[in-house]
Amino acid sequence: MRHRLHLPLLIAAVVHLSGCGAYRNYDLELQQTTDQFKAGNIDSTLSVIEANNPAAEKDLLYYFEKGTVLSAGGEFAQSQTTWRSAEQMIIERQDTIETTGDKLLAAMGDHWGSIINDKLRRYDGYDYEKVMLTTQMALNQLAMNDFDGARADIKKTHEREALIARQRELEYERVEEAAKAQGARVHYKDLQGYPVVMLESPAVIALKNGYQSAFSHYLAGFTYEALGEKDLAAPGYRQAIELRPDMAFFQQALRDLDSPGLKADESDVLIIVQSGLAPARSSVRVPYPVKLADGQVIVANVSFPVMVPDTSTPAFNQVAIDGRQKKLIAVNSITDMSLRTLRDDMPGIIQRTTYRAFLAADVQATDNRRDPSKASYVTHWDGFEQADTRTWRTLPNLTQVVRLRLKKGDHLISLPNASGAAPLKIRIDQNRQVIGLRALGDRVFANGSAFQSDGAPAKSVVSNLK
Repeated sequence: MRHRLHLPLLIAAVVHLSGCGAYRNYDLELQQTTDQFKAGNIDSTLSVIEANNPAAEKDLLYYFEKGTVLSAGGEFAQSQTTWRSAEQMIIERQDTIETTGDKLLAAMGDHWGSIINDKLRRYDGYDYEKVMLTTQMALNQLAMNDFDGARADIKKTHEREALIARQRELEYERVEEAAKAQGARVHYKDLQGYPVVMLESPAVIALKNGYQSAFSHYLAGFTYEALGEKDLAAPGYRQAIELRPDMAFFQQALRDLDSPGLKADESDVLIIVQSGLAPARSSVRVPYPVKLADGQVIVANVSFPVMVPDTSTPAFNQVAIDGRQKKLIAVNSITDMSLRTLRDDMPGIIQRTTYRAFLAADVQATDNRRDPSKASYVTHWDGFEQADTRTWRTLPNLTQVVRLRLKKGDHLISLPNASGAAPLKIRIDQNRQVIGLRALGDRVFANGSAFQSDGAPAKSVVSNLK
């Protein structure tokens, strides 16, 4: 198969994209954002986000990142408004996958993002990001004891999961058919120099897919239980068990549905601690040999994405309640979900990337025929040939929980990475209540109606005082 691209059209496309800011340095922008975020500077973090997004039309990542920072700062109403903009954008795009530029070059037979670079494709968010968006929105509601509001966002999570399942089935079929037509049947294990081990870890393989979160379904069960809807709580817990059958914590929740009710002075408290940042995406160069119709074998240097786990936050697995240590149970890892997503997406990524390899090799082979004295069998490195490294970085990486019964009234809570800071006072005054903490670096963001300051909800940032 011969791959031809009209050079003037390609140059025009690149110039246009550069002019509209599509080829941005998100890595640098997110480094600036997360540096301020880890320092606990909410206002400065928001300023960086705004400075890096001056255009009137914002992209999806802008709403993802801004909503997260607002939530950590206790601005739940603004966070919800921001995230609802992201949600609306996702809804509008879920049935449309091509932009005008896509259709323009599709007329030539192939997807334009494939021809130039995956970074130039519109960012529609990864499946796990879409699911975690409504999960995080539900957590905003629960922080303010709004279980009805959380119920609405949880319902959206379930609906989105079902839609994603249907879309992925069709997408994988399309990729498989295109790969057969293109003659590219490369597996990521065949890529020389690619770090296969990260996609083969037991935690990644154990996941059913990259977008369903057992924690999200457990949270649904807890919310329905708090609303007195046990007939809906049970399916939520069962789905969590199905996704993570190895986790006794989920099984216990299902058994406890039939346990005796709470005493008048007791509360069923779910403490949720989210820590760290979602892993970054990086780009790794891989040599890919291309055999052309004339017999030439040209090695094209192409790029594939890899995940880089965040190490900004020290690991911990306990929370102190009134001075007593309680073990936290890890129920969700964005690192694992993103790796599983990358693992499942690799056939499509390989299809697009190897197509670019054929294009580059064809150009090099043409040059070789024109001037055999300067023939090269390795393509020249193209600055555009980089993997797409965009991703929702401020999303909390690890979610840990503990569920216990506490007496109603005031209690003290602290995390080990906030050593040197006084424990936070929380007010337990609901029959069922969610306490949320966000640990980042040596700081803890603690917000919500349970955190009291002179009788009023407090916006608190606890930092390690050095």
